[in-house]
Amino acid sequence: MIADRGTWRVRAAVAAAALACTGPAMAATVDAQYSISLIGLSIGTANLQAKVEANRYDLAMQAKLNGLVGAVTGGKGSATATGTLAGGRVSPSTFAVTSQASDDSRTVRMAVAGNAVQAVEIVPPLEERPDRVPVKDSHKRGILDPMGALLMPVPGRAGPKDPAVCNRTIPVFDGASRFNLVLSYSGTRTVKAAGYSGDVAVCKARYVPIAGHRPTRPAVKFMMENRDLEAWLAPVGNSRIFMPYRISIRTMIGTTVMEATRFSVDGAAAPELDPAPEPASFGN
Repeated sequence: MIADRGTWRVRAAVAAAALACTGPAMAATVDAQYSISLIGLSIGTANLQAKVEANRYDLAMQAKLNGLVGAVTGGKGSATATGTLAGGRVSPSTFAVTSQASDDSRTVRMAVAGNAVQAVEIVPPLEERPDRVPVKDSHKRGILDPMGALLMPVPGRAGPKDPAVCNRTIPVFDGASRFNLVLSYSGTRTVKAAGYSGDVAVCKARYVPIAGHRPTRPAVKFMMENRDLEAWLAPVGNSRIFMPYRISIRTMIGTTVMEATRFSVDGAAAPELDPAPEPASFGN
C-alpha cells in the first residue's frame, strides 16, 4: 500500500509537471490599428484584433480604402482565422476572407488540420487560365493561411535584436495560390505608437511564388524581382510571439505602407517555462 501511494504521488507530480509544460504559453489580446499609405498619401486604415489564450488564437482584421482611392475602387475587406499554438508552431484551423471592390467581390473559406488544407471554397470561383501554375495536393501541406502567418513565434527569450525573430520561411496558401515569404534580419528600429513604445525587429522579405500564380503576368514578375519588401515586427508582451508593426511593399505604382498607429496589448504572459524549441520552417 505504501509503495502504491508513493507511485501515485510520483504519477501525480509527473502529471502536474506535464500540465504546467503544456499549459497556456500566454493569455493576451492585441488591438492594433494601422494607417495605409501609397507614396506617402493616406489611402485607408486597417484594424487587427488578436486573442491568444490556452494555446488557441483567434484573429480578425478589417481594412478599408478611403478618399479618392476608396471612392474609385470601393475597396474594403475583412478576414478571420483560428488555430492553435504549440511547440513554437502555428497550426491553423479556419480561415475566411472577403474582399470587395466597386465592381465585384469574392469570398474564400478554408479548413486546415495539421497544417494541411482539408477544404477550400471560393465564391465566385476563379476563372480558368491556361497559364496558371497548377496547385497540387503537395502544395496544400505544411502551410499557413495569410492571417496565421501574422503570428511569429520565437525561440526562448528572443528579442527584437535577435536575428531569430526574422530569419524564417513562411509557406502561405491563400486558398488559390501557394507562395513563400522569405524573411531575413536587417536590424532594429525604435518606434512609438499608442500602446507600444520600444524596439521592433526589421526584416527584409522576398516573395517566392510556388503554384496558383500566372508567371507571365507583369505584376507577378515584378513581385518576384522586388527587393523592396520589409516587415517590422513588434513583441506581443512577453509571449514569445511577434506580430507586424509595419509592412512596406514597393508596387508597380509606388510604395504602399501599412504602419501601426495603435498597438495595444492587454494581458500578461504566463510564468516563464523552459525555452521553446526552435520553430519549424512552417511554424513561422
